[in-house]
Amino acid sequence: MGPESTALTTDVGSESPYQLDKVQTLRASSALLKHIKTEVQKKETVSGTKNLLAPENSSEDVFPSDVEPIWLVLTTKKFMTDQKRLKPRKVLLPHSLHTSSNTSICLISPEPQRQFKDAIAHPSFPTTLSKRITKVISIKKLEAKYRSFESRRQLRDSYDVFLADDRIVTYLAKFLGKTFYNTTAKRPIPVSLEASKPKERKNAALPSTKVRKEPSDTKSIAAPPLLAKEIERSLSTAQINLSPSTTTAVRVGLASYTPEQLAANIEAVMASLAGKLVGWKNVRAAHVKGPNTMALPIWLAEELWVDEGYLLEDEEAAEAKAKAAQKGKRKRKLIEGKEAGHADGAGKRKVDGESETADEPKQKKVKKLNDEDLSQEMKERREKLRQQKRQARDSVEGNDVTMDRTSVAKPKVKKTRRATTAISAFES
Repeated sequence: MGPESTALTTDVGSESPYQLDKVQTLRASSALLKHIKTEVQKKETVSGTKNLLAPENSSEDVFPSDVEPIWLVLTTKKFMTDQKRLKPRKVLLPHSLHTSSNTSICLISPEPQRQFKDAIAHPSFPTTLSKRITKVISIKKLEAKYRSFESRRQLRDSYDVFLADDRIVTYLAKFLGKTFYNTTAKRPIPVSLEASKPKERKNAALPSTKVRKEPSDTKSIAAPPLLAKEIERSLSTAQINLSPSTTTAVRVGLASYTPEQLAANIEAVMASLAGKLVGWKNVRAAHVKGPNTMALPIWLAEELWVDEGYLLEDEEAAEAKAKAAQKGKRKRKLIEGKEAGHADGAGKRKVDGESETADEPKQKKVKKLNDEDLSQEMKERREKLRQQKRQARDSVEGNDVTMDRTSVAKPKVKKTRRATTAISAFES
């Protein structure tokens, strides 16, 4: 056994090459394709049924192009992007994934869709490609007709490839939903259907060649031969969908490919994905796999981190572990203190994690005595208040009696005097 490495990572110099090993890629491709073929042959021999999807004039070693895709799985050390991007990146492949003449294509276009249908039906448009484009639908009709989950699923299963104008491809997630965007197999491929704009002159002294658009003008599209060329180019690309994660899968080949063709496609995708979009120093591993096979490694990183700030010495690592352990102890003490405080019912604080359970009976007795003293004082106060209320009530009743007597005698006297004076005045 070799000596064990005590360092967390190995610091790689800036001159070390980051590139695929062509021999390793070819070995993995040949082993994967051979394994897929043997597994299909085993299933046919065991079940005794022939694969009905395979063409009649093909040999046993040729497999249907849409049944067994080959995926390149890339794993990174950090997130690839900060936010999810609905518009995929396209990488031109040496060997196209959609070469079959039986492939059905659905083209999603902006309004109006009539001009796109006329361009496809134009005599200058290649007939081999126009036969494969079996449906052209605008984004407004897509929104109106396919609202339910069942209708979207039927649309997804009716066509092999979906193409969309790159001006509207970011809005399709709202209209197509998770039936299309849960997997990357049937996501629309962006295509540039707009006519190329003439380059403007940079000299400000010269008159501008920019044409003003009127509201009645329709969107211009490319000429039929250029449109066909752009569609063929998009069908020969691999789509890279980036999201805030550390793993992505790209479809790079088919089971009917030769090992050399698959290796060439893998190298083209890795050159764009790892070399430009993600960066080789952020790549952790690259594997190639089938839909039901194990992943075979073609590139593995020798270091976890390249930046020196992420490299820790032995002493620094020990200090970090000690700090983490100390934080854990403090949290435990706080939790134990809160639980004990709730059990006492008074929210008592604990000092240095020690509880005062021995003084609990004494405190309860003192609390009972204090309650008895308070109850006796309250009784005396209540009795005094009752006596005061009685005295006040008796004094009020005595005053009322005297006032009633005087008020009754005085009116009688006044009435007799008034009566005598009135009679004497009448007699006189």
